[in-house]
Amino acid sequence: MGAQLRVYRRRIRSTKSMAKITRAMELIATTRITKAQKAAEAAGPYAREIERAVSALASRVTDHPLLTEAENPTRAAVLVVTSDKGLAGAFASNVLKEADSLTQLLREEGKEVLTYMVGRKGVGFYKFRDRPMEAQWEGMTERPTYAHAQEMGAALMERFSQDSADGGVDEIYVVSTEFVSMLTQRAYATRALPLETEPTDEVLPLYEFEPSAEEALDRLLPQYVTNRIFFALLESAASQQASRRAAMKAATDNAEELAKNLTRLANQARQAEITNELSEIVGGADALAAASAGSE
Repeated sequence: MGAQLRVYRRRIRSTKSMAKITRAMELIATTRITKAQKAAEAAGPYAREIERAVSALASRVTDHPLLTEAENPTRAAVLVVTSDKGLAGAFASNVLKEADSLTQLLREEGKEVLTYMVGRKGVGFYKFRDRPMEAQWEGMTERPTYAHAQEMGAALMERFSQDSADGGVDEIYVVSTEFVSMLTQRAYATRALPLETEPTDEVLPLYEFEPSAEEALDRLLPQYVTNRIFFALLESAASQQASRRAAMKAATDNAEELAKNLTRLANQARQAEITNELSEIVGGADALAAASAGSE
């Protein structure tokens, strides 16, 4: 009985220590969410304006190679944004599932898929399963910069500018996580190129292009793709911290509940031990009293 009580007490100590660690990680993630969310919000106005400018250009230019879909697309590039660290619940797995669904769909359409991976979690997932990757970026998912997005955008645009017969791609997709709220983060897949223009009732600005709309589009579209990637990285960073905060809060609550249950079991074991000791004392006293009465 004493050995069982020692086991309970050891488990209680370890569980309470774990709860302190997960509580600290929850607080750290909470402070980082605010910074990541502010960075994403700050990039929002520029992202919207460059999208409006590209849409206005697209309405003037109809035969630009970056806007025209290939008649028979054979190859697509998919940029997958995961995380470098774990302990974030199903954050990375949700993105990878979305990437797998997109990859399967593209392959069913007869397209070869080239994967560009961001984050150690995604890289490790693909390496463990011997899946090929065209390029990979690690160590920057929590604090992405515009330089990181430029590097990724340049790699993707280089393949997109090549002919498919020479190893180029006909389409570029981005798979990342949308920060909906502190409680909701949603994995999504979107096509970055060729540009998809949706009909809208919004009146677009009347731009004057110098020297021409085609040349302006040549310069603006790479920036548009880079900005799309940068905004995806920022939203992914905020989503990652929100998911980690929720996971650590759940882990803390579970550890505290487990500690309460173990304490209850330890108390029961201690009560049983005391009862057993009292029974032995009473039994010994009765035996001594019976022996004394017999001797008389």
